[in-house]
Amino acid sequence: MMSNERQTEIFNKYSPFIRDYIYSRGWNDLRDVQCEAAECLFDTDDDLLITSSTASGKTEAAFFPIISELYDNLCDGVGVLYIAPLKSLINDQFLRLDELLEYAGIPVFHWHGDVAQSHKTKFLNDPRGILQITPESLESMLINRSNDIFRIFNKLKYVVIDEIHILTGTDRGNQIMCQLARIEHIIGRETRRIGLSATIGSCELAAKWLDGGRGRRVHVTKSDPGRVRWRLGLEHFYIRDESFDQSGAAQTGAEAKAAMDPAYEYMYDCVKDKKSLVFSNSREETEYVTATLRQIAERRGEEDIFLIHHGNLSASLREEAETKMKDESIHAVTCATVTMELGIDIGKLERIIQKESPHSVTSFLQRLGRSGRRGDPAEMMMVFSEENPLPNAPLPEIMPWELLRAIAIIQLYIEERFIEPPKLKTQPYSLCFQQTLSILASSGELTAKALAERVLSLPPFKDITKEDYKTLILSMLNNDYIEFTENKGLIIGLRGEKLINSFKFYAVFKDSEDFTVRCGSDEIGTVTSALPVGDRFALAGRVWEIEELDIARKLIYVKPVKGKMEISWPGDYGEIHTRILERMKKVLEEDTVYPYLKPNAAARLDAARTVARNTNMLNQPVVHLGGYSWCIFPWLGTRSFRTLRKLIAVNSTRFGISGIEFDSCNYITFKMEHANGRELIYELCDILERERPEPISLIANGDNPAFDKYDPFIPNELLRKAYAADKLDLSELYVRLPQLRNKYEVK
Repeated sequence: MMSNERQTEIFNKYSPFIRDYIYSRGWNDLRDVQCEAAECLFDTDDDLLITSSTASGKTEAAFFPIISELYDNLCDGVGVLYIAPLKSLINDQFLRLDELLEYAGIPVFHWHGDVAQSHKTKFLNDPRGILQITPESLESMLINRSNDIFRIFNKLKYVVIDEIHILTGTDRGNQIMCQLARIEHIIGRETRRIGLSATIGSCELAAKWLDGGRGRRVHVTKSDPGRVRWRLGLEHFYIRDESFDQSGAAQTGAEAKAAMDPAYEYMYDCVKDKKSLVFSNSREETEYVTATLRQIAERRGEEDIFLIHHGNLSASLREEAETKMKDESIHAVTCATVTMELGIDIGKLERIIQKESPHSVTSFLQRLGRSGRRGDPAEMMMVFSEENPLPNAPLPEIMPWELLRAIAIIQLYIEERFIEPPKLKTQPYSLCFQQTLSILASSGELTAKALAERVLSLPPFKDITKEDYKTLILSMLNNDYIEFTENKGLIIGLRGEKLINSFKFYAVFKDSEDFTVRCGSDEIGTVTSALPVGDRFALAGRVWEIEELDIARKLIYVKPVKGKMEISWPGDYGEIHTRILERMKKVLEEDTVYPYLKPNAAARLDAARTVARNTNMLNQPVVHLGGYSWCIFPWLGTRSFRTLRKLIAVNSTRFGISGIEFDSCNYITFKMEHANGRELIYELCDILERERPEPISLIANGDNPAFDKYDPFIPNELLRKAYAADKLDLSELYVRLPQLRNKYEVK
């Protein structure tokens, strides 16, 4: 029985088979988020943003009412479009919904690059029920099956977008907004949208993004984070032996024990008898962690229980990790990147390990939330390692920046429940280029006016002027991406055809010319370049030797060999918020003893605080490192930090500054001959107050700021405008630089 009248009323609105589903699982109550979502979906026409903690029942909150309506009003088309950023998330949700709908007569289809063509054909022959799809596959459908879009979606009622915190404001998220607007244009009406996420920094911005400029009311569920219940530990180690040959065969015995970084030994012991996830911040680090943990298992004569999961692995290896993690009878540990951070249900996890610090509060909460389900506290151990600084190492290189950032992230959430708000793009020209080609490919010939109206009406492009779009179109014409017909209409040009005929066109994030790696008949994954026969590389947590190359078909045939080594992929690890840097400074200033610090980490923090106070780096923003070497600690996030670097660089001549270098957002080092620290800060403040520079003036004349996938095809003047608008931020400098100047005035 439900525990109160409100729950009983909602429970009775669910279809009978959903009520049976609830009873079969022994649920005595509906959660608050499920009640609130049901009231919105049953009793209003509002869109809905469901924001609540991991494992709080968000999926059920959305789908119980939706499925009830589909069941009571069966239609002969797709009623629900579910969009998720990861194939693994779709695979997982497909299985969960398939079980729920077993006797409901509502089919569920999933569609992405790893789905068999037979399954897709079955859907196309009779499109009904629920379609679960990635943004890239939806883009392909809009282009290649444009004549079927009305038939497929003309009965569409609901669009569910999962994990919207990683989509809001990004090109990939904006691509979804374009796709939904295009579908609604084709079917001639609006649909209801439901967004799901456990970590949203600004519900107002997320709701605005979800609406996509339609002006509909978006109901946001009340989110009460409640009391934090964590088992959290941070430990720090110094790397022992840098001379260890990572490309050789695994060593054995005492020699290997001495060679091994103690951080990995500690991580191994932390997960030895626990079903765990081990997160790293990059694919290369994940590969190295996996190989090292396997090496330790071999040296100790223990079972290799380590799996690996990231985007460059084959579908079969990813699915193996997902399946084994769900099986409670198998004791397994998976080393992963962000691909395991999101809401895929992998059952009860006993522990999360994080190698180094996450880059954001959002990522920390998502990863921590993978454990602690079914009533248990979430449990995470963060492990840090660094080279033992030499006695003559410069000041900025002897600070434990990763440890400081982790503490800052934890404290920001504990103290303020702070989560980063999304950064919205205003000039997404890369996406605009792609959508221009996509619309022409799906629509056929359009006049220039009709094309501009169609593209600029899409929500992400509302701040792109007609003049700037004309500049883009002229560039596309001049470079044969589009061309005029005899009737002065626009169609896809020869170079445009070459782009859209590749499956890689559908993705708006950067990809590479990957080579597929095979060992016998098994597909291992992909790497970004082909090495000579006989060379070795790391993938899937193992080392492979190249036996044969098929350059034309982009295939590499390999055999496994012992050992471990590093591999690199290009990547952008995201922006760090200014609040994190400010809290890092406070970590150094205060004397707080954080209860989650293990002995080594506590000692490392004490040493860092001593250095910070003795060098006066907290009160003297520009520190003299000796000779002409200087360092500035601005305590600014990625965007503002980047802006300060640009401001210093464009005015470097007047200060005699050269050799500007930096580390993340932590510090900037440089050579300075004609000024001291006080004069530099005063002059920078004067430049802001007297010259009031525009962001675009900070971009050097020779710069070609191409970062996004299709930026190489965008005119430089538009790239500079986009960089100034979406990568730079002067507003925080107008606050921070006077604060730094005040430090000198107090003295």
